[in-house]
Amino acid sequence: MNPEDNSAAGSDLSNKMIQLSSPAAKEWLNQRRQTIRSWAEFVNTKQFEKPKSVKNWSSRAVKNIEYFQTNYLFVFVGLIVYCIATSPLMLIAIAVFLGACYIINIRNEQQKLKIMGHELSHAQQYGAAAALSFPLFFLAGAGSAVFWVLGVSFFLVAMHASFHVCSEEAGDQEPFMETV
Repeated sequence: MNPEDNSAAGSDLSNKMIQLSSPAAKEWLNQRRQTIRSWAEFVNTKQFEKPKSVKNWSSRAVKNIEYFQTNYLFVFVGLIVYCIATSPLMLIAIAVFLGACYIINIRNEQQKLKIMGHELSHAQQYGAAAALSFPLFFLAGAGSAVFWVLGVSFFLVAMHASFHVCSEEAGDQEPFMETV
C-alpha cells in the first residue's frame, strides 16, 4: 500500500468524523438552548432559603442541578472567559497556539509537511504545536487557572443548588402566617 493512499484514507476518515459529529453537536446546542432557564428566576434572591433537613437538601440540590443545568454551564463558560480575559499572558499563549494551528491549516492546503521523507498527519502537527506551546501555557499559569475555574464553578453551583428553592418545593411550604 502506498503511503500517500494511506494518508488520503486518513484525511477522508477525519472528514467523515467531523461530518458525523457536527449534527450531534448541533443537536446538543439546540437542546442546551431549549433548556436555558430565565436568568431572573436563576438569580431571584427571594427564592434562596436554608434547607430544612439533609434529605430536603439532597433532593433540592439534585432537582436544581437538573433544572438549571444550562445556566450552570453558562456560569462555567463565563468564569473561563473571565479568567482568560484577565490574564494577558494567557491571551498571548492562546493567540500563539491558535496562530500555529492556523499556519498548520494553511500550510496543509498548499502542500503536506514532510520531515525526513515522512509525511506528518494533521493530528501529529497539532500535537507538535501543543507540545511547543506547553511551556508558554505553563508560564501563563494555565494549570492554576483551570483548577481555579473548576473550584469556583463547583462552589457556585453547589451553593446555588443547595439554597435555591425549587418551584415544586415552594408549593409544599406552609404559609408563615397562622390564623388567630
